[in-house]
Amino acid sequence: MADRTLRGMRLGSQSMQSEEGVEFASRQRAQYRTAEGETFDMIFSADAELPDVWPSPKNGAEGVLLAPDGTPIDIEVGEVKAVRTHWDMLLERRTRDELEELLQERLDLLRARRGGGERLGA
Repeated sequence: MADRTLRGMRLGSQSMQSEEGVEFASRQRAQYRTAEGETFDMIFSADAELPDVWPSPKNGAEGVLLAPDGTPIDIEVGEVKAVRTHWDMLLERRTRDELEELLQERLDLLRARRGGGERLGA
């Protein structure tokens, strides 16, 4: 029986998969510098557009992309859109008078459902 034992591998020690025939995707290295002077490299796909800023993996500080000569690139600041609130979007669809009328209709419906005709807040 001892001569018929099955032999195996140690778990997790070796991979049965080899890198033979594997073609890695082309990559590019981008260098960033934080305001504190720390530089770090990031690897991106060769066809990816490099972001102008990237957080440092060590301390999370924002790093600026460096040109190949080591100087920071100029960051173009685009037009910043104002944040639209729900009220702004409502006013795009209806006038203030229409909104007042709708509010009054809903309040009347709620009062009728409650069974009383008393006005709220009066």
